[in-house]
Amino acid sequence: MGPTPKANVCRRLSRRTLGFFARDAGVVQRANLGILRALVCQESTKFKNVWTTHSKSPIAYERGRIYFDNYRCCVSSIASEPRKLYEMPKCSKSEKIEDALLWECPVGEVLPNPSDYKSSLIALTAHNWLLRISATTGEILEKIYLASYCKFRYLSWDTPQEVIAVKSAQNKGSAVARQAGTQQSVLLYLAVFRVLPFSLVGILEISKKVFANVTDATLSHGILIVMYSSGLVRLYSFQAIIEQAKNGIQEMECCSLESDWIYFHPDASGRIIHVGPNQVKVLKLSEVENNSSQHQISEDFVIWANREDRNKNVITVTASGRVVRRNLSLLDDDPEQETFKIVDYEDELDLLSVVAVTQIDAEGKAHLDFHCNEHGTLLKSIPLVESWDVTYSHEVYFDRDLVLHIEQKPNRVFSCYVYQMVCDPGEEEEIVNRSD
Repeated sequence: MGPTPKANVCRRLSRRTLGFFARDAGVVQRANLGILRALVCQESTKFKNVWTTHSKSPIAYERGRIYFDNYRCCVSSIASEPRKLYEMPKCSKSEKIEDALLWECPVGEVLPNPSDYKSSLIALTAHNWLLRISATTGEILEKIYLASYCKFRYLSWDTPQEVIAVKSAQNKGSAVARQAGTQQSVLLYLAVFRVLPFSLVGILEISKKVFANVTDATLSHGILIVMYSSGLVRLYSFQAIIEQAKNGIQEMECCSLESDWIYFHPDASGRIIHVGPNQVKVLKLSEVENNSSQHQISEDFVIWANREDRNKNVITVTASGRVVRRNLSLLDDDPEQETFKIVDYEDELDLLSVVAVTQIDAEGKAHLDFHCNEHGTLLKSIPLVESWDVTYSHEVYFDRDLVLHIEQKPNRVFSCYVYQMVCDPGEEEEIVNRSD
């Protein structure tokens, strides 16, 4: 064989500017994402519905992949039309996947198997098996049986990409026990596992004997978050909040049928997101002034729904002709008022995405708002073309230049609407030139 030809110098310089050889390649990536954020948020940019699909089984989305038939079929959402990546063999009803999370290879760790360096799907089956499945081929890489004394149904990250929480369905008790007035003390179970390989950390028993009238519980960043029907939320197992802090118990002042929800901000800032029907509170944990050993929770910023006056004047005319006026106070989650339904975070563009819905007569209209993650400022609002029925479940995902809306319709028909960013080529070039 002859000598290896030298690469073209101009090509090598071009590759270097793109970060192929530079130690600070992340700078180029951050600059590119800054350009994309500017394009996404500019006024003239639109999000166009490029394709819609329907299914008789639930539809799920994870990082550019859409899953059909209980995660059995995987389709790429990046292309302008659906493109199948893989399809797993058919299975029995007891083996179907109930819930799943996308696991991606940790940076800087030496892993035992070559397949461990590729993305995989952590899946929970109907018969309580926990699986790790290749995200590119659908091959089962690892499996472990959970338990037989309860029905596990939900997966979530405790520590992102490291520790998962597997939550059981709530224990309603038998029909005979309910008729006799006997209440089950254990509401649900939380099983905590480390990933790769699966190793059990422990199982938490959420009991009404311990937590009184608890309605739900979840685990996030080592914090047990317990919720009550009154709108009360308690945080446990966090020394800085419970034993040395103020405001460790948060209560949202709202009157609504649906409960509020609270979780730690996914941006790893240590902040907390507390969502109610008409407000999104971003809370921060800080030291108490003149006392570094104590901490307190305070408001960082609040996003309010765009609403009219909550009180309506109701006019009644009596038989004698006398006019009587009285104020009618509406619920905070009244469907005729703009109500927050979904709050998420786009980590690469550093944007909070908030879905707000207003039900007018029989039809609901929704829009997706992008807010500055640092200050909460509204940067852009995108209307969703399809109607929004508040009586059924919905999920909305914002991923770089992509928006997905997954909804459940009557008779268990599921629909997926995919929107892609469309902007004027001239304005796109202008933004790119300004960033150089």
